Amino acid sequence: MQTNYFYTGVCPNSGRLLQLPRTVAVEEIARNLMVQLAQDERFAREGKMYGVLLVETKSGTQEVIKAFSGLLNGESILAGWVPPIPGRDRVAAAEAATLQDLAAMKQELIDLDRSPVRAEHQLLAVTFAEQLAQLAIEHRQRKELRQQQREYLTKTRQNPDLAIVLQQLEQQSRQDGRERRHLKQERDRVLQPLQAILARLDERMRELRQQRKTRSRQLQTQMHDAYRLLNFLGTASSLRELMPAGIPTGTGDCCAPKLLHYAASHQLKPIAMAEFWWGKNSEDKLQGEFYGACTDRCQPLMGFMLSGSSPLSTSTADFSLPIIYEDEYLIAVDKPTGLLSVPGRYLDRQDSVLTRLRQLFGDEQIYPVHRLDRDTSGILLFARDRQTYRHLSRQFSTRQVHKVYEAILAGEIDQMEGSIDLPLSADPLDLPRQQVDLQQGKPSLTNFRVLAKIGNYTRIEFIPVTGRTHQLRVHAANPCGLGTPILGDRLYGCQAPATRLHLHARELSFVNFDRSDGYTLSRQPGQADLIYLDTHSPF
Repeated sequence: MQTNYFYTGVCPNSGRLLQLPRTVAVEEIARNLMVQLAQDERFAREGKMYGVLLVETKSGTQEVIKAFSGLLNGESILAGWVPPIPGRDRVAAAEAATLQDLAAMKQELIDLDRSPVRAEHQLLAVTFAEQLAQLAIEHRQRKELRQQQREYLTKTRQNPDLAIVLQQLEQQSRQDGRERRHLKQERDRVLQPLQAILARLDERMRELRQQRKTRSRQLQTQMHDAYRLLNFLGTASSLRELMPAGIPTGTGDCCAPKLLHYAASHQLKPIAMAEFWWGKNSEDKLQGEFYGACTDRCQPLMGFMLSGSSPLSTSTADFSLPIIYEDEYLIAVDKPTGLLSVPGRYLDRQDSVLTRLRQLFGDEQIYPVHRLDRDTSGILLFARDRQTYRHLSRQFSTRQVHKVYEAILAGEIDQMEGSIDLPLSADPLDLPRQQVDLQQGKPSLTNFRVLAKIGNYTRIEFIPVTGRTHQLRVHAANPCGLGTPILGDRLYGCQAPATRLHLHARELSFVNFDRSDGYTLSRQPGQADLIYLDTHSPF
């Protein structure tokens, strides 16, 4: 059964990596649901995530259950849809009372912020500031004039009344100082009483904000304790127990937890699940496209919620991980899109090509020679011993490896071939996004050649000379490069509908340390031998 994505998590009891696939079959079920949604205007009023879960009943028949995230047009329960996870009803009274208090505090904050005293103080403060600024201009002009007079009288020294005139000029200077002091004193006399009132208003606002924060946290704690999720072992845990480090708003209201909780509660065996966006497009989601578990709210729950669904563990799951070359030194894999090259830092990011290879071969001495982005597919190379790893890593670092990628651009370009030379650096405000940085960026060079035009899209071949993070994606999308993002590249601005990032590592050529000839691992069809291997095209 073809799989395009896995919901994954580590079982907190056994430590095993658990998986629930998003198969082509369940995606077709989801698309049929999209057709139904398109015929009902209720589902077009707002954009949100929807999900379907294919399950097996105790009698062995298959059924489909469906859910929407959060509220739908203000309602949490809709006939034919999975209900919310129980718990919120148990704190409904406390929630209503707290929300009423929070609304009253919010209104008081608005009133305090809009106090007439605040407006009066601001108007008077501006008026005095303008008067002082104007007076400063006048005093500066008079000072310059007095200085000119002093210089003239001092040079001529013929005026018998020189001392008297100089004394008069000094008196004028002191008079300007007194004028400034009097205006500042008048300003303080008028503004200080208002400032004292504003200080009391601001202190009250700080108290209200702190009270609102405290009441909100108390309500969240009550709700997170009340939400109890059930897994397939029959174990129930609260959100606070499952996410002690912090719980983002909306956790427990997403489709995946609702579907899995319902299935576990009704003794339904999960087979495959798919989530998609429907309604108004958001900044990062488009109607009709499939998405995986959200990083903050859903992914941390997956290990617990999938616990007990033993047929989905890594020991029996279909990895869909084609090995296109293997010998005593090397393993080359045709990595699918959506799968990490190596495991991440946290438990919910352990599923990866490296993890699967080590489990498949029962050998921890497998080393990743290079990496591909999670959403990029194609040839990924692993060494089976340290010596091979060091040799091949040196070839990558010294640019002796020849790499060819194939991509589909979400638009047309005029130039048929050429080079893109744009230095890159990480965007510190939007990691992992990379940016063109002409001052401090690292040199990044890509050669390209157009292979074909497909409607309004362009099939293109990339040959990266350097190997910077997201190099091909930035060089394609940036206006100084090709000015057209790779199809499916949401991070770099693609808005066209797509179910994956259309970027694939097609060829990899290098020299093995133990042989005089070389390896060329390729996905081009029709040419398959020991040196030039082929697999199926992903696009």
